[in-house]
Amino acid sequence: MAANNTTRASAPPPPPPLADLDAKWDACYDITLRRFVYSSLTGAFSALLFFRSPASRWAAIAFGAGFGLGSAYTDCSHIFDVSMPRLPLPSDVSMPNASSSPSAASSHSEV
Repeated sequence: MAANNTTRASAPPPPPPLADLDAKWDACYDITLRRFVYSSLTGAFSALLFFRSPASRWAAIAFGAGFGLGSAYTDCSHIFDVSMPRLPLPSDVSMPNASSSPSAASSHSEV
């Protein structure tokens, strides 16, 4: 009787990878569509309140739409566990924390 309880309590097998990928794409499409629409509507509402010229109003709507698409892109990259690529720094630019090194500290103390 104890053996029956352990077989019932076992977790179901994980879904196949394709189904998991489909769920991620569905979530990404949902987030993108919602954020695009909501931020465009927010831009349109604020454009009606604050701007008079049609060009300024369209610019506010476009800014809202771009903001929504950008935030959806960021969340979709988190859903797919894809980190943003880090571009290498040019050779003449140093890292901000390089000033805490002992050689940099001694050069600043001389001045």
